[in-house]
Amino acid sequence: MLDYIIVGSGIAGVCFAETALQNNKTILVLDDSSQNSSQIAGGLYNPVILKRFSEVPNALEQITLLDSFYKAIETKLDTQIDYKIPILRKFFSIEEQNNWFAASDKPNLAPFLSLDLIDKKYDGIQSPFGYGEVLQTGYVDTAALISNYRTYLNNQQFFQNETFDYNALQVENDYIQYKNTKAKHIIFAEGFGIHSNPFFSHLPLDGTKGELLILKSPNLNLDVIINTSVFILPLGNDLFKVGATYDWKDKTNQPTEAGKQELIARIDEILDCDYEIIDHFAGVRPTVRDRRPLIGTHQDSNRIHILNGLGTRGVMLGPFLAKMLFENIEYAKPIPRDSDIQRFDKKK
Repeated sequence: MLDYIIVGSGIAGVCFAETALQNNKTILVLDDSSQNSSQIAGGLYNPVILKRFSEVPNALEQITLLDSFYKAIETKLDTQIDYKIPILRKFFSIEEQNNWFAASDKPNLAPFLSLDLIDKKYDGIQSPFGYGEVLQTGYVDTAALISNYRTYLNNQQFFQNETFDYNALQVENDYIQYKNTKAKHIIFAEGFGIHSNPFFSHLPLDGTKGELLILKSPNLNLDVIINTSVFILPLGNDLFKVGATYDWKDKTNQPTEAGKQELIARIDEILDCDYEIIDHFAGVRPTVRDRRPLIGTHQDSNRIHILNGLGTRGVMLGPFLAKMLFENIEYAKPIPRDSDIQRFDKKK
């Protein structure tokens, strides 16, 4: 009997799979690649909400865990996926500068907000008010993480490429059985695919579609991530990832002309150099109405669990929430109420 069947191999599924393996548990991961938001994600990790200069909850714990977690995966895969790179918040006024320095005096934000005003001039960007530097930032190459991790799982015979058949799941008191496989627990980490899941489709996950562009611009000279109304992430070879849009109505993975034009309009406000659009991606982020994740155990069975709702900060939240769910299952360590799906269960 396995310890865990994990449905989904996006960021949430990979993080739980790795957490289980690091704790010497046996796993089987099932996925049909129908959800692609993790693969096209920006992958940035940033401990500060830059619109309001406020702290991400549990930011220090998440950043600390993230560092060792992805380092272990890099060693396992013999592939770099974690890139340490500063994020610079472009200021649009003296008032924004003052708000930044006021925020940097707060104890929870002090480790993350540099006190030095960055006035470096980057070719291709006008920045008369300079930048503030966010510390302990970077990005995870999510496409490389997921594709390489799936290959690793497949090579270890821990992976099956298939669409999950909910009707084939039998739930007993002491185990679950899916087709010919028995396991102690099943973890659903399906992202927006939750809407097809009869156990958790009642949860208020309302995806937001995000669109990204890949630009080529030989005259844009950046060695940092710029955060303004969009983020601009240098990929090397004069290529840059730019995003992202937020569409609460369209739930498809198809890029749209409207999304493209929205990004172009924002880019043109920032860049004063020529660029060429190389590619255009879209995906639906698993976001929740109250902007908190969905983790925990089904109210009718202690064998069925969920890890979802990572939203826009998936690479930061993934290791943290996977550890939280694992410790809840294995050691009965409580999940905070604002993250636990019990907050939506009518019987609780």
